[in-house]
Amino acid sequence: MRARVVLVTAGILIMGYAVAGAAADPDVAPAGVLSFLAGVLLVHDLVWMPAVLAVGAVITRLVAPRRRPVVIAATISAAAVTVVALPLVLGFGRPADNPSALPSPYGWNLALVLLAVVAVAALARWRGPAGRKNSERPGGEVPGAGGE
Repeated sequence: MRARVVLVTAGILIMGYAVAGAAADPDVAPAGVLSFLAGVLLVHDLVWMPAVLAVGAVITRLVAPRRRPVVIAATISAAAVTVVALPLVLGFGRPADNPSALPSPYGWNLALVLLAVVAVAALARWRGPAGRKNSERPGGEVPGAGGE
């Protein structure tokens, strides 16, 4: 509970700092910022969340219950990284006359990050407590689980 209060307070302070900085910047167009935020909200609520819920429903049907949390976390992480990296992978914004703009091999880098997500998920599944029986977890049996 205490950590949550600290995180919420830090988030509010950071957002306040960002709003104050934007309000003091003469180059910021409030109408443009508000339209961008409205667009982000619409894409989030009409595209991203339905897709996450649909994939979650598929995972719930296909993946064993004890493996679901790791698979869902890895899937959401991989999707978020892919959405952010895709414009760079496809080369949007890369001027033809400037080879130093966006010079990295973004496709390979995305593949490496996705492999890292899969590796961390596999490690978490292999090492995590989700694969243990309740009696093998620290603390022993779950109260009220019929083990008495």
